[in-house]
Amino acid sequence: MSHPSHTLIIRFSALGDVAMLVPVLRVFTDTYPETKLTVVSRKRFEPLFLDLPNVDFLEADVYGKHRGLFGLLKLAREAKELGIDTVADMHSVIRSKTLSKNLSFRGVKIASIDKGRSEKKNLTNAKGMGLLKLKTTHQRYAEVFKKLRMPVDLAKHRFPERKPLNPRLLTLIGKEPKKCIGIAPFAAYESKMYPLPLMQEVIENLDKEEHYRILLFGGGAEEIAQLKEWETLYSNVTNIAGSLTFEEELNLISNIDVMLSMDSANGHLAAIYGIPVITLWGVTHPYAGFTPFGQPEENQLLANRNLYPLIPTSVYGNKYPPNYEDCMKSIAPKTVVQKLLEKL
Repeated sequence: MSHPSHTLIIRFSALGDVAMLVPVLRVFTDTYPETKLTVVSRKRFEPLFLDLPNVDFLEADVYGKHRGLFGLLKLAREAKELGIDTVADMHSVIRSKTLSKNLSFRGVKIASIDKGRSEKKNLTNAKGMGLLKLKTTHQRYAEVFKKLRMPVDLAKHRFPERKPLNPRLLTLIGKEPKKCIGIAPFAAYESKMYPLPLMQEVIENLDKEEHYRILLFGGGAEEIAQLKEWETLYSNVTNIAGSLTFEEELNLISNIDVMLSMDSANGHLAAIYGIPVITLWGVTHPYAGFTPFGQPEENQLLANRNLYPLIPTSVYGNKYPPNYEDCMKSIAPKTVVQKLLEKL
């Protein structure tokens, strides 16, 4: 059976969701080396796909030349001119549906992701009852290819070699033979973020060990200011935020030994390189399908559901009842430190 020759992959945002595409596309390119892929997404995400064979990138400037209906029609023309014959809509939002529908009118076969919205709604309405583990986002991405008669077996995934480090990054890693711990303490919502005083306690305990180099990841002026403050307080801590290009950051992450992350993008970035990721969960829950790729359940540290029985209160962390923003206080810093040391 012949396969499509050129498939357009649509996933505009967010960083973590786009990163979750990477292992799925790795398996795809291994399985169907004759099929070309073009990822259409925001320009800043392009470095995620640079190492994938037979994968090109098309910028979606959704706040510029591709803004609004006419902008999306222009993007559809640009995509069609590349010679695509199929579309895998991995986003299923108004923009991606508009783009897909226009390409369908042009004779391109379309398949879209099933996000499992009703299943996720039931999960967040469990109200203290037992939880059903849903499909992962990686599985949902793979199912889109199955609809296009190109199934992929995620069990066949192979992680890449660690990326080479330039002199600047080698300086950050350091010459001393110390294990490197990445820590990404921030998230989009307070309900998904480990309280900063407790995170500082984690960092302080790791710093005292004198066996580890701790690299802090984040972005934005307020986050960078906080990370710089911690950098000045501890001798084995280095702030990475705001000092590297995204590609350099990915290269660095691929060389660390473990990542501590919230339910947020940095955990996914580390996971796509096979780095162990310890993830802290607040009002969200790994059963919704957003666990970093290939990470065992033992790596997921959850807020105490006996104390906060309504967890998960939302899929993304943007909805929660009063006082649930403090639920991550139920994860003790010593538990976090112990789990990190186990992985090292």
